[in-house]
Amino acid sequence: MKYSGGGDWYNDVNSLRNLARFCNDNLKTNFNLEFATVEPGSAELFNFPFVYATGHGNMLFTDLEAKNLRAYLEGGGFLLLNDDFGLDPFVRPAMKKVFPELDFVELPFSHPIYNQKYTFKGGLPKIHEHDGKPAQGFGLLYQGRLVCFYNFETDLGDGWDDVHNDPPAMRQKALQMGANIVQYVFQF
Repeated sequence: MKYSGGGDWYNDVNSLRNLARFCNDNLKTNFNLEFATVEPGSAELFNFPFVYATGHGNMLFTDLEAKNLRAYLEGGGFLLLNDDFGLDPFVRPAMKKVFPELDFVELPFSHPIYNQKYTFKGGLPKIHEHDGKPAQGFGLLYQGRLVCFYNFETDLGDGWDDVHNDPPAMRQKALQMGANIVQYVFQF
């Protein structure tokens, strides 16, 4: 998702392609390896059941974009937010504009998103050190449905892209967690 504010939304260019390939191989999906870029205020947003946003910096939504993104999420869409280190101070106020009445809640390790094809008994795998804090998975729950998953202090997207030459076992964990998110969203 291409957002405004100066954050590098275009980061990790191979992430989604690699995740799609992994899901095709391991979940037997048939995802196109080419991805589209969509803006939060666009009518095109509604053509995609799953939207991914990443970056290091500022994320801003206009009133129209926030309203459109909310309608998309209320209508069944899903947003995956990837903290590529430094996104947290910006993503929280941006999503508060979308859902003023909701706060991110940390998902318990028993949540189904951690227990799809792959089991992560301790929650999100730690892919990158960042501030040395533990990896955390947060969600926005709208009327009992998880509409947004936010991975914090881990950077799954870099693990999918391998821009930091992660060891194969670490990349595998990142891809497996990504596949769990995909499987959870599409319920297959």
